[in-house]
Amino acid sequence: MDRVDFKPTVFTALTRGDTDEAADAYAAAPLLNCLLREVAEPTPEPGVHRLPAGGTLLRVRGTRRPAEPEVFTGGAWRRVGHAELVRLTADELFRATGVANTALPAEMTGSRDAVAALLGARAKAAVPEDPYRRSEQSLLLGHPYHPAPKARGGGPAADWLPYAPEAYAAFPLDLLAVREDAVAEDGDTRALDAFGEAPPGYRLLPAHPWQLALTQDSPRIRAAFADGRLLRLGRTARPLWPTAAIRTLYAPEDDLFVKFSLDVRITNDIRRLWRHDLLKARATDAATAAAFAARPGPAPAAWLSDRGYRTADFAFEELAVLVRDGFAGHLLPGATPLLAAALVEGFDGSPLDRLTDPADWWAAYLRQVVPPVLAAFAHHGVVVEAHLQNTVVAVDAAGLPVQALFRDAEGVKLLPGVTRAAGWERLVYCLVVNHLAELAALLAERFPGTDPWPAVRAELRRHTADGALPEVTALLTSPTLPGKTNLLLRWTNADGADARYLPLPNPLSAAS
Repeated sequence: MDRVDFKPTVFTALTRGDTDEAADAYAAAPLLNCLLREVAEPTPEPGVHRLPAGGTLLRVRGTRRPAEPEVFTGGAWRRVGHAELVRLTADELFRATGVANTALPAEMTGSRDAVAALLGARAKAAVPEDPYRRSEQSLLLGHPYHPAPKARGGGPAADWLPYAPEAYAAFPLDLLAVREDAVAEDGDTRALDAFGEAPPGYRLLPAHPWQLALTQDSPRIRAAFADGRLLRLGRTARPLWPTAAIRTLYAPEDDLFVKFSLDVRITNDIRRLWRHDLLKARATDAATAAAFAARPGPAPAAWLSDRGYRTADFAFEELAVLVRDGFAGHLLPGATPLLAAALVEGFDGSPLDRLTDPADWWAAYLRQVVPPVLAAFAHHGVVVEAHLQNTVVAVDAAGLPVQALFRDAEGVKLLPGVTRAAGWERLVYCLVVNHLAELAALLAERFPGTDPWPAVRAELRRHTADGALPEVTALLTSPTLPGKTNLLLRWTNADGADARYLPLPNPLSAAS
């Protein structure tokens, strides 16, 4: 099979001199995906869609990453830039819902401007040599079905660019000391003490410098500095670098991940480590780790545990830091970890760039990623949010997937805390719609004539034999899959955790 000359999207081919055009294209693609999935109606003409509330005809190029939007006015098609696309979207949603929203259009514009800033920063930055770091820091597009995936809270770029993974950032942590009688913690946080030394009577508390700047005017934190409950100790000796999650950093010399609160809206939520999540984190993580440890079979899947958290009782959420396993003891010897989301978006060194026929690679990928997620649900009632940014796939020297590693206990659901039906719906959305469908679409685009879905169907069917997952049989025959409605969710100001789904055509039911 011959691979076609491939550019993941039209904007990746733009030159450095086309920053504004490239930023428009990067920002338009996910917004168009949302419009076409959640709002628009197809017409008989390929690529043409109707926005029903306003009656506008919208034409795009491409399917996986729509580009070059046009509207039909005055008897002709006219190109629209990102700013006009935002206005068109806001008008359509107001007409359709009767709800006014000024915040989301500002976020969409901010997301586009953030991309422009990131493109400028990347042009001056050195590309990381480590392929894992390159994969984590490659996501200029980000969530392909969110209207503002790169919004950074509306602040000036100078405030957040030093901490942006997409700009290949690396930076030291601020080191605070919390008086021992004001420490709140749970689990194993000893790894934090390696970042520095606290004075007698205090405990070390690393802080993200962006979060510390965001909370500098907090009366509780200012009072704690004033009365000695909180001290400034300087910064870590070595830099850490941010993963795709932005607020989760990796310390390569220590082989440790640390996750912080960040009082910034990123996609659907303000990214704090919320008290209710921290208080249940140990039980959730323990259940998930046990599910992975108990799994039989040769596939060496791993769970990167959130070992524990430490914070100050007077600023429980604002100053919280979570300790997560690194790769030691989990990653197969000689394997190279890569972020699954980066495989979809593309990055220098992606194993997909070496393929001429994807069949064996895809079968190996499915064999590593699918079984552990299904087994955790079927035998332990654990719903792992195996979406693209929570999944790390390790490859061997030839680029073949040999292991899947999963992370982020904050997003894990446990039965019966949620109903089995709700848990299964979330699992299918994260694993199939958000994850496998994105890779399948990429493979079909890169390798014309390829149908990746029969292999997915075959892998899923293997998990029906023991009767533990009757949901799989229903999934293989269902006409629809659940698609999350991020555009409508943000427009109506629904809680980010309150996922709402609409039915999407199920390619599994048509796979032979």
